[in-house]
Amino acid sequence: MIHFQGRNRANKPVGRIGSRPIATLPPSLAVGNFSGRSHRFSTDGDTSTIHGGRRKIVVVFIMACMAVLVGRAVDLQVLNKQFLKDQGDMRHVSDVPVSAYRGMIKDRNGAPLAISTPVESIWMNPQEVESTKENEIRQMEKLLNLPKGKVNELVKGDAHRQFAYIARQISPVVADQVKALKLAGIYFEREFKRFYPAGEVSAHLVGFTDIDDIGQAGLESGYEKSLKGIPGSKRVIRDGQRRIIEDVENIKEPVAGRSLELSIDQRIQYLAYRELQLAVNLNKAKSAALVVLDAKSGEILAAVNQPSFNPNSRKSLKESLYRNRSLTDVFEPGSTVKPFVVAAALDGGYVKPNEVFETHGFYQVGNHLVKDVHNYGTLDLTGVLKKSSNVAVSQMALRMPPEYFWGIYNKLGFGVAAGSGFPGEASGSLLDYQSWHEFDRATLSFGYGVSTSALQLARAYTVLADDGILHSVSLLRRDEDVDQQRVFSAKTAKRVRAMLETVLMKDGTAYEGRVDGYSAAGKTGTVKKAGAGGYVEKSYFSVFAGMAPAKNPRLIIVVMVDEPSAGQYYGGIVSAPVFSKVMAGALRVLEVAPDQQDNMPILLTRKGQ
Repeated sequence: MIHFQGRNRANKPVGRIGSRPIATLPPSLAVGNFSGRSHRFSTDGDTSTIHGGRRKIVVVFIMACMAVLVGRAVDLQVLNKQFLKDQGDMRHVSDVPVSAYRGMIKDRNGAPLAISTPVESIWMNPQEVESTKENEIRQMEKLLNLPKGKVNELVKGDAHRQFAYIARQISPVVADQVKALKLAGIYFEREFKRFYPAGEVSAHLVGFTDIDDIGQAGLESGYEKSLKGIPGSKRVIRDGQRRIIEDVENIKEPVAGRSLELSIDQRIQYLAYRELQLAVNLNKAKSAALVVLDAKSGEILAAVNQPSFNPNSRKSLKESLYRNRSLTDVFEPGSTVKPFVVAAALDGGYVKPNEVFETHGFYQVGNHLVKDVHNYGTLDLTGVLKKSSNVAVSQMALRMPPEYFWGIYNKLGFGVAAGSGFPGEASGSLLDYQSWHEFDRATLSFGYGVSTSALQLARAYTVLADDGILHSVSLLRRDEDVDQQRVFSAKTAKRVRAMLETVLMKDGTAYEGRVDGYSAAGKTGTVKKAGAGGYVEKSYFSVFAGMAPAKNPRLIIVVMVDEPSAGQYYGGIVSAPVFSKVMAGALRVLEVAPDQQDNMPILLTRKGQ
């Protein structure tokens, strides 16, 4: 559009095209000749009208936008103000989990075996830590004993993530020092760390938890569901750096885990651990296991193993170290099963109480030969157990029908898990009688061809200790055994128990097993270890199983020493002394009155005392 503004000195028209001035126009443009017709360009009045209309449109548009914004502001701040509150809460209020206290594990007297202590874990948001100064990060690394540059490695390796642990389960004191640095992107989380006051003494039994406080071995694993508890949650306010600055409310209270009260008596556990450790060192043995049972209730009062480990420090821990041999490992029990053969033969009427056996030192069974260590000649039933004659018990076993013989072993718990509730508990093995040959029956009578754990063997001895009644076993404290069952008559059990007292006499196989101040009864076992190609020479299990006081047994103890290599390997020399010391100490701990005077230790006292 060309807009004329006037004429110049030469009286020639001058104007503008748009907003630009136009030089003097030639006459031909002053009056246009378009399409054969003459036209004049528009005047100032027409242009003002157009511009005015445009201004009105812009003003209306701006007013409409303002109206929308005002309306939206009223909506958000008056009519629907909860929206902004929710958005603010999303940025400054959040819900965080609250760890639940893991239940304690205690012995029967309330002594703590596993407890949880509060600790802190430190984590970071790598995307936020990138802006933190190098010297501040180094201060934190020093407090946490981290290698220089460790945090930067985590930042680079996890830059795409918003979470990475820096340190786990550190003490609250150290955590407070790190908090005082006020580093961006560094956060803290309260956790619990498991501590085991008994250390190595009860390590195999109690087990341990991992870094996330989840049971990994022992009773910590077996009772995980009841021990772990239920986490809670709480609402907190965070600052601009996402740090918690205030607790708002508890949304859900954490539920602490249930405490576990064991049948274990930590005093007896420690005594057994100490004596077993001494025996392993003295005999240069590979390993060992020991179990102490309450003869009347079946409660497990102690279960110890060698070698042991410290559950509070488990660096480079191998599985073989934390395996609970007393409950999970099996061995052939050897001559410790002979009392059951005698009891079965008596109870079934296959031998007479006053019967004697000609041994001659060997006995032919098919194409095989059963041998004794010596030629014991003629033996009565007491002599058979006192001298531990393989020949005599083989003769008894062959008199009994296979089904009856197998049934007795089965009732005693061989080949069946003892049912203590410990994870990985052994079942042992017992072949079905239908596949037996005569020699199988013979070898079973002196403890070969059947495997058992120390706990299973101790449980079987409750039959002899409690007048023919077999008890179930328990790792949890209880007042009575509701699952007991009779296997032998009381008369038979008492008779065999009296025979076993002679084993601890001077001419018996376990004179070293006598107990100061108490009568005792028991049986030795010396068993060759089986290897890939059969039984291995000069490789033995040394076993002793016994009870005291013999007249009315309160405790049963089984000791198994694996591969003693210091020169002695007989159960009566290696394992019986451990039985003697642990039994004497345990009976005194339980305040059981002595019933013998002739084997009491002599105490030297000063005059007047």
